[in-house]
Parts: sequence; C-alpha cells; structure tokens
Amino acid sequence: MNTTLKLPFYVKLSLTLVSLIAIFYTLHIAQEILIPLAMALLFAILLRPITAFLNQKLHLPHVIAVMISVLLFVLLIIGILTFISWELTDFMRDWNKIKENFNIHLMNLQEFVRNHFNISTVEQDKYIENATNDTVKSGKEILGSTLLSFTDTLLNLTLIPIYMFLILLYRTHFMKFLNKLVKKEDESILLDILGQIKVAVKSYLVGLLIQLFSVATMTTIGFMIAGIEYAVLLGVLTGLLNLIPYLGIIIAMVISMFATLTGTPDLSMILGVIIVTIIVQLIDNNILVPLVVSSKVEINAMASIVGIIIGGAIAGISGMFLAIPTIAILKVIFDRIEPLKPWGYLMGDDLPKTYEWRSIRLTNYSYSMQSEYNDDTNDTSDSVDLPVFTESSTNDINDSKPD
Repeated sequence: MNTTLKLPFYVKLSLTLVSLIAIFYTLHIAQEILIPLAMALLFAILLRPITAFLNQKLHLPHVIAVMISVLLFVLLIIGILTFISWELTDFMRDWNKIKENFNIHLMNLQEFVRNHFNISTVEQDKYIENATNDTVKSGKEILGSTLLSFTDTLLNLTLIPIYMFLILLYRTHFMKFLNKLVKKEDESILLDILGQIKVAVKSYLVGLLIQLFSVATMTTIGFMIAGIEYAVLLGVLTGLLNLIPYLGIIIAMVISMFATLTGTPDLSMILGVIIVTIIVQLIDNNILVPLVVSSKVEINAMASIVGIIIGGAIAGISGMFLAIPTIAILKVIFDRIEPLKPWGYLMGDDLPKTYEWRSIRLTNYSYSMQSEYNDDTNDTSDSVDLPVFTESSTNDINDSKPD
C-alpha cells in the first residue's frame, strides 16, 4: 500500500530553504565549470540555424557544418577584439593630454570646495593623498586576483568554442538522454519544454544582438555630432557594455566622459556625452527593447532585477549576463509542470497592456484578480511538431526541418 508522508509546513519550508542554499552554494563554487558550459549552450542555440543551413541547403556533413559555424563565431569575436585593441592603442597615445585636462578639472573642483566649504587646498591635497595611498595598497592586492581572473577568463574563452562544437555535434544524443529521464507519458511535455526553451533563448539572443548593433550605431552617430573623439570606439564599447543589464550603460557613460578629456577640458563635451547617452537609452528602452528583445516568455521587472542581482552575487558579470535567459528557461519549465505553475506565474508579467483615454494610450495598472484565472484557459504556447526519439535513430531528427 502506497502511503504519502505529510510534513508540517515549517518542515517543508526548512527543507526548501536548505535545498536553495545548497543549490546556490554549489553554483557559486562550481561557476568556473558551469559558466563556460552555460555560455556555450546559449551560443550553440544561436548558431543552430547556421549549422542547419550548411547541413541541409549546402549538403555538408554534420561535423563540417558544425566546425564552420563555430569557426565563423570565433572569427567574429576575434574581429571585434582586434578592432577594439587597435582603437585603444590610439587612445593610449593621448594619455598625457588626458592627465593634463583631468588636473584642470581637479583644480577647478578644489577651488569650488575652498570657496564654498572653507576647506583649504592643502587640506584637500592631504585627503587626496591619503585616499590615493589607500587605493594603491588595495590596488596591489587586487592586481594579483585580477591577473588570476584574467587567466581564468582566457581559459574560459578557449573552452567555450570547444563546448559549442560538442553541444552542436552531440545535440540529438543529449536530447535522447533527456528523453530517457522521463516517463513515456511525459515525453510530450519534455519535448514541448525543449522546443519552447529553444524559441525563447533564440529570440532573446537575436534581439540582444540587434540591440547591441543599434545602440552602438546610435551612440557613435551621436558622439560624432557632438564632436567627441574616438566616437566609433566609444560607441562599440557602449553597445557591448549595454549587454550587462542596468550597470553596463552607467559604466559606458563614465568611460565616455573620461575619454572626452583627450580633446579638451571643456565641460560641454561631458554634457554632450550625458545627453547622447540619455537619448540613446530612451530609444533603447522604449522602442528597441519592446520590439526586438521580445521573447516568447514575458518576465516582469521585479524578477529580472532580483535574478540579475543573484546572478551577479554568484558569478559576477557573467552571472548577470546569464540571469535573464536562465529565468526565461525556468519560467518555461515552471509553466508546464503543474506543481510549479504558481512560480512561473510569479515570474511572468500579467499586467494588462494599455487603455485609451482621449486618444492617449496609457498603461492600465488596476486590474482584476480574475485575469489570473482567465489566463489559465488560454494556451500561449505555440503548436510545434514534436520529434520522436527511438533507440535506432542516429541522425539529427530535426535536420529535416529548418529552424
């Protein structure tokens, strides 16, 4: 006779908390292994259409198609890094001019502090000297860890293309493995989850690439109009740093403001950087993100911010970058497993979009709780042809259909 053990609420809560702590701690200590794998998985999903095109349209062997796809990806990354390194070489030639202009701003700031806060220039110099000494001491300690981190980053950059090649090569093998983990009656749910994860991740990454090039182009044009030197370099850096949610654009703006010192100490250049950054962000957040970074899975801002903070605490910048696609994957899984559906709903965005008032379209924040239950009657998932995995199947089952 099967009996189900019913535990008190506080016992379930304790077990859940212990499990979460164990999961997050494991992710933290294993980040050097998991981060390259996760990055490779995302990029492999992005390269899958290229591999399918080479395999199906050009009739190349599967191994050759995978190799060419990964090689094109590596060449693209090398090209971007080479361009940035060339531009940085020219930028460093103006380092003495940057220091001169920075000292001019520093003297003006000290004069302002002396006149308004009655702190003499000598006292300010002492404060700056003490702060500089503390910074140098901490900088020496950070330098060693930075070199080690740089070495680990180079190792990860080497591992990611290798992982991408293997994931694309053994794609069907891994899917069969997942198929063997579930019961026969749950295979359709598994295949639906895998299909929706692919659609969600691919949609997010393609939109992110379009956003990257759009932000880089708009920033470059804006800096050129403002007369800022190294506009192309700063535009590319802004586009790349914008991939880091929330913090990236702030870092890019600070770097751009610092770079304006290569030309002139005029504060109007710094003001130009701020104005261009604000305009680009308004366009990005209100036009580009809703149009091109739209996924099949809608995640609310609260879940995104919390996920990014947790990702940053676990694995730094890499964790912040991986946070959004990870949340999207979790939501796809939660939405299709009955006991986890409330958590999938919690991550989603259930706010009604807009309503019109005197020809003005506004967001409607007052909505009935009934909408929560009405959503359950609508199946938002796209209907997809579910592939069938068999023991004797050795070919890529989905190769017969383009992605």
